[in-house]
Amino acid sequence: MTSRADYFNLAPQAMQILLQQEDYLRAQFNSSEILNIKLWELVKLRVSQINQCAFCIDMHSKDALNLGETNERILGLNAWRDMPHYSDLERTALDWAEHLTRGQPVNDQRYQDLVRVLGEKGVVDLTLAINAINSWNRVAKTFKPEVGSYKPN
Repeated sequence: MTSRADYFNLAPQAMQILLQQEDYLRAQFNSSEILNIKLWELVKLRVSQINQCAFCIDMHSKDALNLGETNERILGLNAWRDMPHYSDLERTALDWAEHLTRGQPVNDQRYQDLVRVLGEKGVVDLTLAINAINSWNRVAKTFKPEVGSYKPN
């Protein structure tokens, strides 16, 4: 396989911006009364599945396991609608993640339904998180870091 650009070293300031966004999101999901870190990892993993980003699927599976997520829920995530293992909140977040990742329009009713479940701040933070992982997926799919090279902290 041909080596691809070392994007972290070629664009360190841009990568720092993306990492700062991750820090912001981690803080929000850690402190929210509605959202939580395990939900964030599930969303990142599901979006990465949709985008077929092998590096990110590997990374977020490992991170989810480190947070105490079960193999059953990780393996079932690709068919979450038909699996009984996810809460109503998780289903709402996963549905929103799929909707945005697939570029579907957001009508007023869908938006208001989401606000009723997550609150306005929750909708903002979840939407930013979905945008962030979609961005990371596109970067990873372009530059192809080695799958399996990620080691969780």
